[in-house]
Amino acid sequence: MIVVEYNKDWKKHFYQIKEILEKNLSKVIGIEHIGSTAIIGMCAKPIIDIDIIIDNINDFEKIKNELELIGYAHEGNLGIIGRDAFRRNNTLKNKILDKINHHLYVCTKDNDELKRHILFRDYLNKNFNKKMEYSNIKKKIIEKYGNEDKEKYVSVKETEYKWFFEKMIKEAELEK
Repeated sequence: MIVVEYNKDWKKHFYQIKEILEKNLSKVIGIEHIGSTAIIGMCAKPIIDIDIIIDNINDFEKIKNELELIGYAHEGNLGIIGRDAFRRNNTLKNKILDKINHHLYVCTKDNDELKRHILFRDYLNKNFNKKMEYSNIKKKIIEKYGNEDKEKYVSVKETEYKWFFEKMIKEAELEK
């Protein structure tokens, strides 16, 4: 299944991963839980999305090397400029990092994608009706295309419902 009902353990899982990252990384100025698992009560893909925030791009190589030392492989920016993705490389074992399904990204504090992630998360956490609207969008996609094809789900969400994300960001910016 791609999307599942909200799981109160997602927040705990984020903090477990964050604790390990904080112990092993230098030059980090923040670690943020982003994405739908960070929105209380939201159905979501059961994957914890995490943005590691660095002050500037000069700190990236150090963070990249430190992540490699704890078992992550660099995947590049995956099409999003200024945000680099990392995945577990299956060479070093860790009972928490290997057990909790998560996506890990590194970006600078001034990255536009980071700002959107935080605005979106915080806005939906404060606005129940908007959160329900987003939840209904997810359910419509699943009703139409099923709950098994992750690529189709993501593609439809990012194309057919791009207007929703843009609208939420604008509303969040106005509220700020």
